[in-house]
Amino acid sequence: MVEPEHFMKTSGQNDPVWVHKEPYSNRPQFPKLAQDIQTDVCVIGSGIAGISTAYELVARGVKVAMIEARDVVSGESGRTSGHLSSALDDPFVEIAKKHGEGGAKMVAQSHTWALNHVGEVSKKLGIECEYRKIPDYEISQYEKANPKHHEEMMMLKEDVEKANELGIPASYREGYAIKGWDGKPDQRDVAVIEDEATFHPTQYLTGLLRWLAKQPNFECYTHTRMISIEEKGLLSKEVHVGTLDSHTIVCNDAVEATCIPLQKLSIVAALEYYRTYCIAIRVPKNAIEDCLINDQADPYMYIRFTGCDEKDDYLVIGGCDHKVGQEEEDGRYAKLEAWVRERFTKAGSVDYKWSGQILNSTDMVSYIGLNPGKSHTYIVTGDTGHGLTQGVLAGKLIADEIQGIQNPWSKLYNPKRLPPLSSMPDMLAHDAQINTQYKRFLQSDIADIEDLAPGTGGVLNPTAKKPIAVYKDDKGQVHKFSAMCPHLHGVVCWNNSEKSWDCPVHGSRFSKDGVCVMGPAKAGLSSADDAGEQAQKQATTA
Repeated sequence: MVEPEHFMKTSGQNDPVWVHKEPYSNRPQFPKLAQDIQTDVCVIGSGIAGISTAYELVARGVKVAMIEARDVVSGESGRTSGHLSSALDDPFVEIAKKHGEGGAKMVAQSHTWALNHVGEVSKKLGIECEYRKIPDYEISQYEKANPKHHEEMMMLKEDVEKANELGIPASYREGYAIKGWDGKPDQRDVAVIEDEATFHPTQYLTGLLRWLAKQPNFECYTHTRMISIEEKGLLSKEVHVGTLDSHTIVCNDAVEATCIPLQKLSIVAALEYYRTYCIAIRVPKNAIEDCLINDQADPYMYIRFTGCDEKDDYLVIGGCDHKVGQEEEDGRYAKLEAWVRERFTKAGSVDYKWSGQILNSTDMVSYIGLNPGKSHTYIVTGDTGHGLTQGVLAGKLIADEIQGIQNPWSKLYNPKRLPPLSSMPDMLAHDAQINTQYKRFLQSDIADIEDLAPGTGGVLNPTAKKPIAVYKDDKGQVHKFSAMCPHLHGVVCWNNSEKSWDCPVHGSRFSKDGVCVMGPAKAGLSSADDAGEQAQKQATTA
């Protein structure tokens, strides 16, 4: 049984492959905030966006205080697949249609800068994090004999041409077979994006945190949950960040590096929320070419490699995405494993299985900059499946904006931008689909608590008036919580794979014991019995 405090280290029951070489115990420890403090910039969140922003500012002499609701690196940065890319999920051809040729070029330039920057910083600070440049192979989802294979490769050829126009080295290799692909599916032919990168994300982030901890102009507080941000006065440059324990951080600027802004709507309503699944499977060292692989399915499969031991590496494959709280795992891990074994026959044991969360903007580009309606509060969100690259980029964009340095990429990522007209049908369809999720207020997952097996949960709502989230632990003890998400009162769903409660409306997530592990909710589910209250206390006071 996973103890309640496990969710203070990560946002799911299942551990990602990154703990194999960088266990939770290796992460730097920081105290809880115990008093009011004053600083130049308060960074909320200790994932890659928050740490990168803190690094950029501290290196420039700015005084920074970072706060984190749980342990450092406990969010989605520690549950990714570990790739750095100049090419987004959407083809450059489509990005150019949304944002023009100039916008597409900015995407290419800014992401190239970010993936190179990780290499430069890790080298400068002596952080060993497996950073290396590798090719990205874009392949068809279909076998070569299928006519649809040719159709997809023609589209990839077009995108290769566009990538080269934008300054990204790319090529098309007809008949190319990836080294080590010795299984039956014949998906030869690749579009190659050169000089992409991969690394060990938590080794990099803990390395940055160790450097930051030595700097006199940096302080960090964990188990310190932000509950409010207020900009005081019309003309004054003073921001008050309030915590759950009633302490205040007074600063000039605040940065919400929380994956999703902790607020009601605005940008929150412009995003789509997805769960994505990963496994790490052993393969003999040097048996498969070191590269990134992405097919063209929707959702697509994506592959990269990380170290395991002297004999093996891990092949990390992800995919099988679905909207948060709207589907179950339902064999997705098995599908990923079967995909690998069909194509790479030397694959060994599956040692890790986990899932993460991605947030897609409707116009293919993330939101980085001043929060709409604010003057000194910045946000980073809408990673579009490339949160590591965009988190690094956010560090520079936000640090530049705080210091009044003009950055040519800022306008593209500005959260105040108006969506292209071509995005409106997708936005309207998304809004309609989200609103249908309120139907759960009239539904009950279980008829009786006795229906629950140990280690599972479900919503009990027999009168359609007061839905209760019921979790039965492995010993048969029942824990009850309100099933109403504190964000906008969606009724949560049980995620049996990660033992969490997930909101299908705007993607907030809570541990099995109701502790908030993903916004936009600011707080956890209210306990509805003594067992639930005690489990929450055990988690948050660990």
